Amino acid sequence: MSRVKTFNLPDLGEGLTEGEILNWLVKVGDIIELNQPIVEVETAKAAVEIPAKWGGRVQAIFHPEGATVDVGAPIISIDTDPDAGPLDTPQAPSAAAQPSGDLPTPSAASLAAVEVAPAEGAVEPGLIGSPAPGGRTPVLVGYGPRTSTAKRRPRKGAVPAQVVPAQATAAPVVPKQVAPAPETSATNGHGGTAAGVLAKPPVRKLAKDLGVDLSALTGSGPLGSITREDVQRAADATTEPAPVATTVTTAASFGADREQRIPVKGVRKLTAENMARSAFTAPHVTEFLTVDVTRAMKALDRLRNRREWRDVRISPLLLVAKAVLLAVKRHPMVNSTWAGDEIVVKEYVNLGIAAATDRGLIVPNVKDAGRLSLRELADALTDLVRTAKAGRTTPADMSGGTLTITNVGVFGVDTGTPILPPGESAILAFGAIREMPWVHKGKVRPRQVTTLGLSFDHRIIDGELGSKFLRDVGDFLSDPEAALLAWT
Repeated sequence: MSRVKTFNLPDLGEGLTEGEILNWLVKVGDIIELNQPIVEVETAKAAVEIPAKWGGRVQAIFHPEGATVDVGAPIISIDTDPDAGPLDTPQAPSAAAQPSGDLPTPSAASLAAVEVAPAEGAVEPGLIGSPAPGGRTPVLVGYGPRTSTAKRRPRKGAVPAQVVPAQATAAPVVPKQVAPAPETSATNGHGGTAAGVLAKPPVRKLAKDLGVDLSALTGSGPLGSITREDVQRAADATTEPAPVATTVTTAASFGADREQRIPVKGVRKLTAENMARSAFTAPHVTEFLTVDVTRAMKALDRLRNRREWRDVRISPLLLVAKAVLLAVKRHPMVNSTWAGDEIVVKEYVNLGIAAATDRGLIVPNVKDAGRLSLRELADALTDLVRTAKAGRTTPADMSGGTLTITNVGVFGVDTGTPILPPGESAILAFGAIREMPWVHKGKVRPRQVTTLGLSFDHRIIDGELGSKFLRDVGDFLSDPEAALLAWT
């Protein structure tokens, strides 16, 4: 049996087909244990840490961070018995592992392509483009001699490059006439081409500092080379007017340079697919109800002051969730699913809470929320929100929802027309609670008011049923104590 085992990306639930490598928690050569988390993968529903199926040494990692990998594709290989010695199949050394001093031997063809510099003395030594003493011109194999050299400061501690001697067996190279090379694009900064001009580096620097175009000068030095005096005379004779600053107004660009393209993947991809499918499959109807929730807010204050509730996170969402669960008991058809030729009415409520996270919109749900007491429901909502904000919501936590609440009020929004999650027949939007003028006991007084928006699948829920359900949620929030006494 092979020691090296390959681990494939597993199906993380609900028939997911791919995942994105977010973060490798191990590297090649690490010793890992069974069930140790090795990689964090983002699926269309959640970010999940995947544990190792075997212990051993990490042999290879097949995909970098950021790569999207199909379910079933190999992502890592593990040597399950690293103490047994080296593997039978050695790995080929990488190019980076080869010593830099082992340079390849030039072929006879590349040597024959090298041009021979003119005889010594043909060009004054020291000029750019001239041979070094002895008649040799430094050559990069395969490129031929250059007509200029680049100035480069040596790095500290750098080792001088070794010259590779020519092979003794190489055929002698016959000198031949070299056609003048076309002028390159190197310029002296004033539009003139100075690459083919004979001048020493200090002369070129002087010309650049004085703004003199070397290509426009006739040299008085050996072989027509340009001297410092030539440059100085040209600078004294030339008086250029100072450039006039102009303001250039460029036209606004509306092209790709001012656009950002964001890949659609992970949670965003799944959300887009689900919303498009739901919007064009289920006929949506949305109704609104504005409610005076002053009594509900006072009830929350009294609840916070009770000794057994002092360590519990209490928010208006808790009362909204309780109102929905009680209204479902009075109108069970709201908690159902359209199944083509039948309607599936569910006796359990997996209450979804839409949560905005850094990864996008997710809808984890509290399983069988109708069976929970108010204290248990508060704890479940607190854990759900904390886990979602930490990015640790699992696919199982987001599967099987039956009815959803979206709390748009946390963004200061009054209400909305939410789209149904696939497979659900109703979703409630809970808006911001604001102090507003309200007629209370025949007088206009400031009261705490919110607006609810209920979207439902009109194939299942008629207008009457949707209105009664929404009215019951509003009645509970208007006076929760009276509603509990009346309904339970």
